[in-house]
Amino acid sequence: MAEAQRAGSRLTATLAGSRFRPSGFFAIWIATGTLFAVSPLFVSGSVDSTALVSMLPFASILAIAAIGQTLVIQQRGLDLSAPGMITLAAILTTKYPNGNADKLPGAVGLVLLACVVTGLVSGIAVTRFGITPLVATLGVNALLLGTVYQITGGTATWSATSGLSSFSVNRTAGIPNTAIVAAVAVLVVAAVMRWTVAGRRFVAVGASPVAARAAGIRVRNYQVATYVVASLAYGGAGILLAGFLRTPNIDAGNSYLLPTIAAVVLGGTSLAGGTGSVIATAMGALFLTQLEQLVLGLGGAESEQLIIQGAIIALGMALRTIPWRLVGSRIVETVDRIGSVLPGTRSAPNGSAELPEGSDQ
Repeated sequence: MAEAQRAGSRLTATLAGSRFRPSGFFAIWIATGTLFAVSPLFVSGSVDSTALVSMLPFASILAIAAIGQTLVIQQRGLDLSAPGMITLAAILTTKYPNGNADKLPGAVGLVLLACVVTGLVSGIAVTRFGITPLVATLGVNALLLGTVYQITGGTATWSATSGLSSFSVNRTAGIPNTAIVAAVAVLVVAAVMRWTVAGRRFVAVGASPVAARAAGIRVRNYQVATYVVASLAYGGAGILLAGFLRTPNIDAGNSYLLPTIAAVVLGGTSLAGGTGSVIATAMGALFLTQLEQLVLGLGGAESEQLIIQGAIIALGMALRTIPWRLVGSRIVETVDRIGSVLPGTRSAPNGSAELPEGSDQ
């Protein structure tokens, strides 16, 4: 009974913190604003309206896919099935309609079914069989890519319907339709996470599954649902990507694995689970896409983009795993020891600094 009460107290604190604690995701806003401010200094015209309109669809599709990655990371996982699901969605959206607009709804329904099944497989593998998220989603990604090869025979020559293609590349009131879809998706998910009981319980499950389980929350259900929703996000990104590319190839989603993780890290979502912000992740996607355009404008190669993305992920992992407070205290202790053996110094009264002999405090 006492343990349940303590778990309930911890859960209440988590829920309260997730709702009322000031946002800690402002850094990416400052970084993104700074990047756009300095971009013209390196590449002329990089923030002109034409350049921005050309860049936004890529950032928007990445932001939609990164929604799924954010949710999985909040549950202390990492989803490596994103490339396979994006590719499969793009192929299904183009192959089965084969240019016939009347068959597009059926193809979209098939994508949604594939997303649900994929999410269930990943979620059940993690929660029921105890397979680590990395291994489970890597295996699911292999199954998805195998399905793509089975469907296409190794080549993809189908084109998106004219309606889907027009929607993906056109603009409404000067704003790319893909950006509008991404903004709506991000705001809806953010609202659910912040203002609903289910969203706050989701945060609590990610922060402390043990406490959430003791408080009566169906932890496994939330975790499985996370992978399903993430897969739906990847599927939505794949559908828009198919319309934007018009004729997607069989590796259309391969370039989205590292960027989705990097966008989450840039947005400040904790790799330790619990806290996170899909809005900040969307800003991370915008930052990353603009940075990639800047690198290309400077004549950089794709390898340099991969290095940047990998460095961002490595930094995020370092911030999570390295005990910085312990490192800082060890550095202070080392400095104190060095100072204690140097001639002409004495310890300050509080023991926190070294003062030259004869000096006043």
